[in-house]
Amino acid sequence: MAWRAIAIALALMLAWPAGAQTQRRAVVLEIDGAIGPAIADYIADAIAEAGAQNAGVIVLRMDTPGGLASSMRKIVSAILASHVPVVSYVAPSGARAASAGTYIAYASAIAAMAPGTNIGAATPVQIGGGLLPGERKKEDEKKNGSAANEPGDAETRKLINDSVAYIRSLAELHNRNADWGEQAVRSAASLTASAALKLNVIDLIADDIPDLLHKIDGRTVTAGGKTVRLETAGLEVVTVKPDWRTDLMAIITNPNVAFLLMLAGIYGLIFEFMSPGSMLPGTVGGICLLLALYALNLLPINYAGAALVLLGIGLLVAEVHIGTFGVIGVGGVIAFAIGSFMMFHTGVPGFEVSLSVVIGATIATAVLFFLVIGMLLRSRKRPVVTGKEALLGAEGETVSWRQEEGSVRVLGEIWRARAAQPLAPGSRIKVVNRDGLVLIVEPA
Repeated sequence: MAWRAIAIALALMLAWPAGAQTQRRAVVLEIDGAIGPAIADYIADAIAEAGAQNAGVIVLRMDTPGGLASSMRKIVSAILASHVPVVSYVAPSGARAASAGTYIAYASAIAAMAPGTNIGAATPVQIGGGLLPGERKKEDEKKNGSAANEPGDAETRKLINDSVAYIRSLAELHNRNADWGEQAVRSAASLTASAALKLNVIDLIADDIPDLLHKIDGRTVTAGGKTVRLETAGLEVVTVKPDWRTDLMAIITNPNVAFLLMLAGIYGLIFEFMSPGSMLPGTVGGICLLLALYALNLLPINYAGAALVLLGIGLLVAEVHIGTFGVIGVGGVIAFAIGSFMMFHTGVPGFEVSLSVVIGATIATAVLFFLVIGMLLRSRKRPVVTGKEALLGAEGETVSWRQEEGSVRVLGEIWRARAAQPLAPGSRIKVVNRDGLVLIVEPA
């Protein structure tokens, strides 16, 4: 996005002192946690901007359990298109580059790890259920000619074969171990830093960023389709962290937050429709629903789960209106709970709804509809106590009268009144209509 590119450019300009703009720097970008749309945009924009600023090298420091395939492929595309060499660095000690992180390391011009880190487990996850690629049912293992790590259904085979071809193509770009990359995809293989170096999965082991820059100095790599000789000794290190917009987008695209925003939006609109004119529920609900739709458009969701959530809410609304002694309501609660579990059942680390959030939302939804909305609907059935409607049918007494007009006392107030027949003072009357400030009455 344009605003993110501008923010990164300003960050780089502020980090690089005036008068030294022509001196190339080592730009450090950070992936800390699950890789999603926000991180992908941040990395892609930062790589492009670092190229525009003539950076000497880009260091992508990673500690990730994996993430969404679409976000990973966006980062890989940015790395492959960059004319500035990108160095992936799994750090600090104790970090990992699992799943999507493995593909990113294979795509980088230089792949490095810190001591005490690991890489691998690049098995893709089938969104919406089914066996994970690499897993087997016992019956499938008994089939003749089928490998123990070969998945059984056609859709899963298609997914895993595509991933294998992808990681092998990345390995060929930089002469890395393509066979082990295939093992990481098919059987979720994982390696320590020292083992990865021995198997030619990575290029080197470095203790920290300065040590990394020292060890890669003078190496020849391929970046943007061209051969580049790295000159990294003595480069000033500039770290570009995600800005507040990236952090905000990361919050919105968190499945737990997106799920709660969706519920808040639906509840707000329901309250607005049931009580027109209150404005606040409709305004807040509309904003929350639009934010939720934006997040859901970027996240992998199970549409059957989303449909069950909406069906559950619809059944709860029907229970409140019809009143079936809880039969429809219980069904609504069950549909809502099952749909909530299914909706974000992706198996991707960092992109599943928390069990506590689902339970809390289910309880809150049941209480909301059975109590709050029930009270709202019951209040509509109460007799009106203000305005014209409150006077209709009210009884009072005649204060004074002349021919067809006079004054009456109704609900403690004196009103002008008209009647089709004369009324005696002190007689009981009943209000049958109102004409402006004049009551139309008749004998009670």
